[in-house]
Amino acid sequence: MPETLDDFLMTRPPTAERPLLGQTILVVEDSRFTCEALRMICQRSGARIRRADSLRSAERHLRTYRPGIVLIDVGLPDGSGLDLIRKLSGPTGEAASGPVVLAMSGDDTRADEALAAGAQSFIAKPITSISAFQTAILAELPRTARPTAIRPVSTDEVFPDRIALRDDLSLADDLLSGPMDSETQDYVAMFLFGVARASNDDELEAASQALRAAAAAHDRAPAGVDLLRRLVANRLAAEHTV
Repeated sequence: MPETLDDFLMTRPPTAERPLLGQTILVVEDSRFTCEALRMICQRSGARIRRADSLRSAERHLRTYRPGIVLIDVGLPDGSGLDLIRKLSGPTGEAASGPVVLAMSGDDTRADEALAAGAQSFIAKPITSISAFQTAILAELPRTARPTAIRPVSTDEVFPDRIALRDDLSLADDLLSGPMDSETQDYVAMFLFGVARASNDDELEAASQALRAAAAAHDRAPAGVDLLRRLVANRLAAEHTV
């Protein structure tokens, strides 16, 4: 007998209003702001969500649990999400009987390499539309796992708590204030690019993109790092006054 409400809901079939009932989604994502949006969407959709913020955390989770869906960010703090996609989708990943594997990124130019690595689909960030997320997930599920009733089209979007945004900015501030090798520069630029897109911050997005381009050209770009450091500090100060 189910011990909690979550356990009870996991035993129920999907409905038109909650089409992801019965599904557990492992979200492999380093941004708390993005994870909060996904938590809100999954709550509205009926899915149980678990989070891993790195490759190491995801692999530890997968040794213990068997989620039906794994949603993997392409860029993670300890390596590329593409490696985990390959591991879960390749010959040893038993893709036919394993989880549904989807990739996501704030950079939609990464879609082709994510699909080539074995992802069944690619979702561009930011992710705010409940209906669009449900459609992307349902398209990869077997027919028996989908609701039989017609699903109403919703225009609802989610708006994550800004405390999660502050957490992301604090993480970026710590990275920008520490030793800056080429790998850290590339990661923090990519991380902030996604955060900027999710928070509709055009200035931060442009500065992050410029630093990403510099990292790709093996340019340490100290002026670009300094600019990002100032922008992040300004936004943290503004968040603390809200």
